[in-house]
Amino acid sequence: MIDVRRFDTLGGANHGWLHARHHFSFANYYDPSRMGWGRLRVWNDDEIAARSGFPPHPHADMEIITYVRTGAITHEDSIGNKGRTGAGDVQVMSAGTGVRHSEFNLEDEMTTLFQIWIETDRPGSRPGWGQRAFPKADRSGRFSVLASGDPADDALSINADAKVLGATLKAGESLTYDLAAGRRAYLVPAVGAVEVNGVALNARDGAAIAEEAAITVTATADAELVMVDSR
Repeated sequence: MIDVRRFDTLGGANHGWLHARHHFSFANYYDPSRMGWGRLRVWNDDEIAARSGFPPHPHADMEIITYVRTGAITHEDSIGNKGRTGAGDVQVMSAGTGVRHSEFNLEDEMTTLFQIWIETDRPGSRPGWGQRAFPKADRSGRFSVLASGDPADDALSINADAKVLGATLKAGESLTYDLAAGRRAYLVPAVGAVEVNGVALNARDGAAIAEEAAITVTATADAELVMVDSR
């Protein structure tokens, strides 16, 4: 089963400095049919104006993954972490018992990113933050694990039975990903266009995938993919 959520059907809000589109119910956007996908609760597609951003605000018991598409985001939090994450790279924050953080675009250009929230498997854990560069060349023609709850993965660590994966494909290239029984995937092309088991997706469309033993993605234009595999 593949349920496509076209970009132009997503909820959203325009705050001037922030233009956000929501794949799932979030803030003032509510759709009872789009409350999440398994443990995946939020997938926001954000455009943040230059020299602006999210002032300090709290979170608890959520795994928050930020995939920067263009520009950069600078993070600072109440447990002493600070760092800049650039295009193509990833940061994770395990909110745990509670943390306040800010996310600012300190660049002179717009920053675009995906913000992904996954429900934690370990409520009450110690909060933490990390970031890492993931060169796109290392993801060419295959999915690489960017964040994972499995310590065996060479990836940023999250407190959830989930994986966040990234791949790049040239037009005409394909890859196949095995989806274990009982698991779900949510896939979004950051750029480009693909077919997922024969279903067409354009840039920033979402595909909610379940009951598919294998996911075959074929690029119809050069594409950059982000996917979550979770219970």
